[in-house]
Amino acid sequence: MPENSRRPVFGYVIGFAAAAIFGLNGSNISVLLMHDTLSPAQLTLMRTLVATVLTGLVLLVTDRSAFKITRRQLLIVAFLGVAGVAMLQQFYALALSRIDVGIALLFEYLAVPAVALIALIFFKENVRMRIWVSIAFVIVGLAVVAQVWNSTLDPLGVMFALIAACAYVVYFLVGERLLNSMSVMGMVFWAMLFSTAFWGLFSEWWTIDVSKLAEPISLAGNLDEVVLPYWAPLAFALVVGSFVSFILSFIAIKRLKPTSAAIIASSEVLFAFVVAWFWLNETLNAVQLLGAAVVAAGIVLAQTARPGKVFDLDLATTEHRPSKS
Repeated sequence: MPENSRRPVFGYVIGFAAAAIFGLNGSNISVLLMHDTLSPAQLTLMRTLVATVLTGLVLLVTDRSAFKITRRQLLIVAFLGVAGVAMLQQFYALALSRIDVGIALLFEYLAVPAVALIALIFFKENVRMRIWVSIAFVIVGLAVVAQVWNSTLDPLGVMFALIAACAYVVYFLVGERLLNSMSVMGMVFWAMLFSTAFWGLFSEWWTIDVSKLAEPISLAGNLDEVVLPYWAPLAFALVVGSFVSFILSFIAIKRLKPTSAAIIASSEVLFAFVVAWFWLNETLNAVQLLGAAVVAAGIVLAQTARPGKVFDLDLATTEHRPSKS
């Protein structure tokens, strides 16, 4: 994709919007998992299934050609759906079952320097010095927000978070390369389809008690007095927290280099902490607020580095390139 066609300002706005929704959905999912209704794997299955169905319906009306892809694209998007989308969500959920959300996100966002390093070594991208400085700001800021010095780290939880980080690398790099030859909606449809097929085998969806979806639940924390049927916050998680957020996330990846997109995505941590502060009463102290400011500074600094040439995988069988979504 030519550099001048990426419209980075639009990419930044969309990227921050995706991060904000992901951050909000983190507290929402935490509330859902407090109740013995869905397992993390079953919730992941429902999220990708709904995203697949909604994306498919949109494509039926707007672009049926997106259902036709080459064999090579099919193999790569299957890898993205399983190793990127499915593994990211599952191992992040497993990490949260053993370590604090801040610590889990800190390890998950080690994907940011990993993406920059891989882009530099393997794809010969022009990763400027300011990007490395901004990455250092983000990582240090996340460490301060998570207060790693006060945490007793569970080794298995750390391992799960590191696997989630590896999946995030796949999410950014493979997703960006596929978007050179596929539309956003088309790629999301196929990636979510393969993620759904994977969790259809391993989530034990047949054990879900559908009657529990109508049971009233409290939204916990500062919203403890708000009682809704389980399906209400679940619907938000499935439609807004999954379908909308994944679409926005991949639009941002298409408009930006994966390194910049990964740094923007790291703002999810800030949104997650702010939402958890007001919703679940998980307060931030002065030191953590300072760490959040460092993360924000790193994100702003990253945007002062002009994007260089982006390595392009030729995944299309013809020279036709789909229009942007």
